[in-house]
Amino acid sequence: MTNRPTTDELRAKVTDVLPRLRRDLEDLVRIESVSADPARAAEVQRSAEAVAELFRAEGFATVDIVSADGGAPAVIAHKPGPEGAPTVLLYAHHDVQPENDHADWDSPPFEPTERDGRLYARGAADDKAGIAAHLGALRVFGDDLPVSVTMFIEGEEEVGSESLPALLREHQERLRSDVIVIADSGNWDIGEPALTTSLRGLVRADVEVRTLTHAVHSGMWGGLVPDSLIALSRVIASLHDDEGNVAIAGLHSGPAADVEYPEERLRAESGALPGVHWIGSGSTVERLWTKPALSITGLDAPKVEGASNTLVPAARAKISLRIAPGDTSANAVERLREHLEAHVPWGAELTMTVVDTGEATQIDATGPAYDAAREAFTEAWDGTAPVDMGVGGSIPFIAEFLEAFPRASVLVTGVEDPDTRAHGANEGLHLAEFERVVLAETLLLDRLGTVRG
Repeated sequence: MTNRPTTDELRAKVTDVLPRLRRDLEDLVRIESVSADPARAAEVQRSAEAVAELFRAEGFATVDIVSADGGAPAVIAHKPGPEGAPTVLLYAHHDVQPENDHADWDSPPFEPTERDGRLYARGAADDKAGIAAHLGALRVFGDDLPVSVTMFIEGEEEVGSESLPALLREHQERLRSDVIVIADSGNWDIGEPALTTSLRGLVRADVEVRTLTHAVHSGMWGGLVPDSLIALSRVIASLHDDEGNVAIAGLHSGPAADVEYPEERLRAESGALPGVHWIGSGSTVERLWTKPALSITGLDAPKVEGASNTLVPAARAKISLRIAPGDTSANAVERLREHLEAHVPWGAELTMTVVDTGEATQIDATGPAYDAAREAFTEAWDGTAPVDMGVGGSIPFIAEFLEAFPRASVLVTGVEDPDTRAHGANEGLHLAEFERVVLAETLLLDRLGTVRG
């Protein structure tokens, strides 16, 4: 570009593109691209086609719908910028979580509805707003891009990105870039931007404890034969110490950013009851971001209503273990297995089956790209500098990008805020914050256009 636009000029252009951008976002949201539902595979395909058409309309030189290893369709598109300018890869995903019970929603989950400054619908934030944020920044520049841009819009993030490594290998040269902007996270609060610099990894495992070959009468055999449900309960109870810290030896913990998380905000955002005490030790954000956490997310056991006087032969639980940045899923699997086997009581048989794993991520957020991002965010939020934020959840594909493109600067940003309710009922996008996100990405692309070498 011969003359760089001013911040005020870019801000005005963002305002101009927003009405059409919102219409396009609402059209995307109406497509029920639930990747976890095989019955809606055609909707996932339709979503990919709609995304591809949006990029074709913006004059991208190449736009392709691709897949690998039988995975869901992704969109790869490229638009060149000035000679010698860096290449920026913009990532988001077009698949969404299941909407679950429609009765839990205050408006139809796939009909975007505005209430009190938020746009409610499944995918309105996670992550079709990420696609829209990228699109909005591109529309500001039109054919006068300050950088070369590659779009990579995935179609199976919500089911674990199983085919992503194959996609990265197959299209590595097309996706190779200097900076990767991943729009699948959030900001610290309304009015407070953030760069996500760490995410926990994940190990999910099913654990079965068996004490009998068949069910028996609890009166006839109780007091002698171990109860599989009680045996499993004792195993589960061993997983935390009395303070609520994860008691599995050999897992990694680390320090977290010096960020205050006010008590009233914690209560409001978590939904914790007034009398419930927090578990674990260390600072709040250490417990949420850089220490392991373990939850039981499912149980196989007889229902209370209608239960008979029977000792069931086996009981199962699903364990969700979040691992801290600096740890590996391989280490966590072995430490979990060792702990379970050491704590199963009364000679019961224990079987652990790993369901899936994902690696933790720690990003070294230094260098020219991160300087440009912090400058852009600070301007977009009227002088409020971004927080370096950790995330307690897991986005394993970020580790895949870091491994595939070790020389690229990876920026993890997003459109969510603490009340977005992604994955839950009444998922909503804060529209005023969304405008700031679009402006921040616009400013970022502008600043990155000045980075050489």
